Amino acid sequence: MGLKNVVEKLALSYAHRSIDKSLYNEFNIKILQNPDTYIKKPKPGKSYMLYAHVPFCHTFCPYCSFHKYHYEQEVAKLYFENLRTELRQMKEHGFEFGSMYVGGGTTLINEAELEKTLILAKDLFGITEISAETDPNHIQPESLRRFDGLINRLSVGVQSFDDEILKKVGRYEKFGSSADVQKKLKNAMGVFPMLSLDLIFNLPNQTQAQLLNDIKIAKSIAPEQITLYPLMKSNMTRDAIAKTLGVSNVDNERKFYEIICENFSDYYQSNAWAFAKQKSNLKDEYVGSNSEYVGIGSGAFSFLDGELVINAFNLLDYARKIKSGKSAVIAKCSFTRKEMLRYKLLIKLFDGCIDVSAYNSQNKANIHKDLAFEMSMLKLVGAIKESDGLIKPTDFGRYICLTLMRDFYAGMDRVRAIFKDDAKIKSSKMLRIMSDEHDTIKAEAILSNTAS
Repeated sequence: MGLKNVVEKLALSYAHRSIDKSLYNEFNIKILQNPDTYIKKPKPGKSYMLYAHVPFCHTFCPYCSFHKYHYEQEVAKLYFENLRTELRQMKEHGFEFGSMYVGGGTTLINEAELEKTLILAKDLFGITEISAETDPNHIQPESLRRFDGLINRLSVGVQSFDDEILKKVGRYEKFGSSADVQKKLKNAMGVFPMLSLDLIFNLPNQTQAQLLNDIKIAKSIAPEQITLYPLMKSNMTRDAIAKTLGVSNVDNERKFYEIICENFSDYYQSNAWAFAKQKSNLKDEYVGSNSEYVGIGSGAFSFLDGELVINAFNLLDYARKIKSGKSAVIAKCSFTRKEMLRYKLLIKLFDGCIDVSAYNSQNKANIHKDLAFEMSMLKLVGAIKESDGLIKPTDFGRYICLTLMRDFYAGMDRVRAIFKDDAKIKSSKMLRIMSDEHDTIKAEAILSNTAS
């Protein structure tokens, strides 16, 4: 193994340990004892994005850890009504939003209710850009056209075009064969300004031939963007993934990532794992362009002024809070200034570029002094290059960003896992999210007799 390979291997190992340590030290979540008094408020001069969560699916995929419930029409109808009430709350609190991201779950699962919600959001805030996610069963052109002028970017979770993989994860029966899905996607082309096609790579026992075939088919459909996520295993999904797809002793993540980048060299790389036919303001991962955002809905996260703010997960608790005119927030986690600077360094590099002057101005920082160690290490291992006031990741740097973002999202999965336990949440004042030597998940609940 050459020196370059040794250095890169050590850098990746350090990066993984570093973010794991940050999650261990910083994810100390305070359960609010009087949550009704907490009100999300904007800071003058700050720009925010709006995130709305739709927690419903008809069936669950084994690798998905997002907060969701099985779909029931009446429950969903009431939920959307509450979501619109929370929208009005945000307006009353003084927020203004230019862009909106609707995630899930399956966001288009109740088209009539979603349409009402998006119309209200645009009327209240003058939102000009809306992105939403969906599955292959909700992209019939006649259904999508009702969102003409509302949704600008639609992301369709395909995950794979391999029939054997689709059968193993239960998507073949739900959404049809590879040929069926391809036909649906082709019919949906042109309805919105941007259609994004989402795939997953580094699935257990996935072959290089299967990956290349996925890429070939995706490019032949020619959507405006193609996103290839690395498989994200967490405590919530590891067993389900092993049960459906098996366990592989070979990790092809970096090898497959290099193949992906090579095959998309004729595309514009929007971020570490997204590739577009041309540059666009509509980003695949909203955190890259919006380090501060407001989340509405059950289990929604907000990131405001150095704090992660968490809405009630339990649907009944969320509904009771909103219907009574109270805040949906139940917990928050504060981060140190240093961790905030490191986080913003990561998401900007993940997004492809850091404008040093803008970074320093927005964060009241000096990136070369406040993050001197991080910058030195990134340069030492050949992960970044700097010129003309811009810091950009190298090919290796993009892969580091991909692994760090994957680990960060796994950390968010830990939060979701803990908040599924209503009894623990209601009996605790503080939750500490951490992993042990076997990378399993624990939560230390500090009960009511402990000082908050």
